[in-house]
Amino acid sequence: MHFEDLQPEVVSILSQPVKSRDEKLLELCTLLNEKVSYYNWVGFYFADHETRTLHLGPYVGAPTDHTVIPFGKGICGQVAESNTNFVVPDVSAQDNYIACSFTVKSEIVVPLFVRGQNMGQIDIDSHVLDPFSEADERFLEFVNQEVAKLF
Repeated sequence: MHFEDLQPEVVSILSQPVKSRDEKLLELCTLLNEKVSYYNWVGFYFADHETRTLHLGPYVGAPTDHTVIPFGKGICGQVAESNTNFVVPDVSAQDNYIACSFTVKSEIVVPLFVRGQNMGQIDIDSHVLDPFSEADERFLEFVNQEVAKLF
């Protein structure tokens, strides 16, 4: 599946008038999980800037105990502070990595900006070493630009 082919599906899912934001995000996670072979866990975390924590939103994949992540902790927490994409080709090489499952080999996290503020992120785990490319980053930036319209 080419990312360009997925873009209209992303827009279609997020523009459904009768579904809640969480329902749309869950459907979006399902689409990405099903259409991109190396996306094995797809979810959103949303920031609480007062408590400096991230809170798990809709996701598809194995259950996780990491429903609240402090800013700075793990890959997601680092993205909450850096406001930049973080691609991890091999999670075993990361010092500040929160292990979700022994099957996770790599991760990509892209921040979600709403009116210039980092409101959260899309987080994707893969069971494959080093599968993420610049094309993944650009596509996930597009996804988050579309998701930002829901806020």
